[in-house]
Amino acid sequence: MRLTKPEILQLPKILDRRGNLTFIEGLKHIPFEIQRTFWIYDVPGGETRGGHAYRTSEEFIIALSGSFDVILDNGKKKTTYSLNRSYYGLYVPVGTWRHMENFSTNALALVLSSTQYNKNDYIRDYNDFLNFNLQTVKIQNTNIKSIIKQPSSDSKSNTVSDCSIIDLDINHRDKGNISVFENKKTLPFDIQRVYYLYDIPGGETRGGHAHKDLQQLVIAASGSFDVILDDGKLKRTVTLNRPHHCLNIIPGIWRELTNFSSGSICLVLASESYAENDYIRKYDNFIEYKNSFKWK
Repeated sequence: MRLTKPEILQLPKILDRRGNLTFIEGLKHIPFEIQRTFWIYDVPGGETRGGHAYRTSEEFIIALSGSFDVILDNGKKKTTYSLNRSYYGLYVPVGTWRHMENFSTNALALVLSSTQYNKNDYIRDYNDFLNFNLQTVKIQNTNIKSIIKQPSSDSKSNTVSDCSIIDLDINHRDKGNISVFENKKTLPFDIQRVYYLYDIPGGETRGGHAHKDLQQLVIAASGSFDVILDDGKLKRTVTLNRPHHCLNIIPGIWRELTNFSSGSICLVLASESYAENDYIRKYDNFIEYKNSFKWK
């Protein structure tokens, strides 16, 4: 997929009585590989975010919760895009001035970027933006997939103690807070897929599976829920209730998500694209898989 103009893109929406799920894979659902992920929350009423352009970065913006407007400016024309559905997102091409406004109460914006943070990539002065010559920009090649290193050479040996909480820095702003993940910097892997669970009815449980190779970061982007981890011998319950606290779930761990609060959103960053053969969906098969590990 290659786009050169702003466009609203519809994302997959998997309907489920236990709560809906939407996922995003770079170059499949959006026009770039994901190098940076951040989310904006706690935005006070009447505030505006953004007010800049990028020399090399592309973005994809989603309203995970609530609603807000994104105003895009190419130097000749301004266009307003209203985002209010978690299964639609706005593609923002390189060299586009943008700002966000009209945030509803409890609005939550998820932003996916094609590059890692570089302050020199920002154009923060509008006159500099108008003088910016897009034709001289070299777009970084984002088609090369990075090698993903797993925590263990054999996921059968991993335990619940190997799963850790990552406490992200909060970039406090009067206009709302931001938490950020970047490939090769703050992330233990390169992001190949992003998905999120929402509209989860009270009392429902999600998950109920393990992965052989996939590593995940699980975030309560809104609300709270519990994650029950199981390595076949021990169980561990982790409560997630802050958008800057992330649970790193390594391969070879059974997980269940439960006790979802009203309006909760579970955001997941994954190290691999979807592959059904990576899942272990029956608990008996999981125990058999874990017991097959041969200690040297």
